[in-house]
Amino acid sequence: MVNTATLCAQLADALLARGWKLATAESCTGGMLAAACTDLSGSSNWFDRGFVTYSNEAKCDSLGVAPDLIRQHGAVSEVVARSMAFGAVRHSLAQVGVAVTGVAGPTGGSPDKPVGTVWFGFQVDGRLSSETMRFDGDRASVRAATVQHALLRLLSLVGDAEPAG
Repeated sequence: MVNTATLCAQLADALLARGWKLATAESCTGGMLAAACTDLSGSSNWFDRGFVTYSNEAKCDSLGVAPDLIRQHGAVSEVVARSMAFGAVRHSLAQVGVAVTGVAGPTGGSPDKPVGTVWFGFQVDGRLSSETMRFDGDRASVRAATVQHALLRLLSLVGDAEPAG
């Protein structure tokens, strides 16, 4: 497992090379992803803001997630993760948005969405994508793995984009 601080530094370099900023939209991690990013000195040069939208109402009010999406698909779903990532960019000065919504446990799981299920949404320079992961372990482990995966995937997506130039 790569050190989170190292991943943040690499992501910072990739974002700065493109003149982009990042916004986070977090549910199950409760701000851990934003905290990891802002632990890096100078992060104000590439990190715009973080939204901690733990409740369904917060997802709707702060990010513009349609309440019908949550009613139809649940908060832990692909469409909600994508809508959160889109909303993070729309309601910020960022060109890159990441969203995480999942079941960290130990309660809240279901047969369809067991504990450890996390949906990720990414918007990078106007392109929206998503993926789901299932992490093992206790609540702390699931949340830490979510932050790690989000950073790794962001690094890959931003790294694939053309630098400013």
